[in-house]
Amino acid sequence: MITVFGEGRGFRVIWLLEEMGLAHRLRPVDLLAGVENDTEFLAINPAGFIPAIRDGDVTMVESIAIMEYLMARYGPTPLAPASHDPAFPAYQQFLHLGEAGLAASIYFVVGARNLAPESERQNWSASQALDVFQTRLGLVTRQLAHTPYLAGERFTAADISVTYALELAQHGAGVTLGEMEKAYIARTSARDGYQRAMETCQSRKAWFARTPVP
Repeated sequence: MITVFGEGRGFRVIWLLEEMGLAHRLRPVDLLAGVENDTEFLAINPAGFIPAIRDGDVTMVESIAIMEYLMARYGPTPLAPASHDPAFPAYQQFLHLGEAGLAASIYFVVGARNLAPESERQNWSASQALDVFQTRLGLVTRQLAHTPYLAGERFTAADISVTYALELAQHGAGVTLGEMEKAYIARTSARDGYQRAMETCQSRKAWFARTPVP
């Protein structure tokens, strides 16, 4: 059985596993309490960040890399269009944009808005990170003006990647999304795989309940 360590970006992995019908379990990791004494987790990822997975003799970190590994190892799957598929370029672009362009930048805004001292919550770096997020979000908006999903007419892992980032922005940084993006999240979050993943990730579910969407 595949073990996923930590929620956060681990939600992407849990959601993917649900969509693929692969057996898994979530092993919680409490980053706020500190991981210094969590020897089991540090044996998996000595750097101490989440998510990580253990799959037999394989251990991995980084949510997008984990997703690509799972789809390659246990595929083929319609969640990952083949390289000759016309949907592949958009799929590949948005799969990585969801982290590199969106989640990675809004993560620092979330930290500033929620954890920094009051005087630092509107600091220059957080504003710059928010600007980066907004410019990359424009690519998502433009794509959704033409297709219901980011790789075209069908749902793919790119939608898992980007939906996570958009929800992080809403709930963590208070970002107000446009009607097109809200409709998109309504489509992706209505999926059975998403709903099952939310039931597994109870900390995420409780966080959403405490932080209503603006």
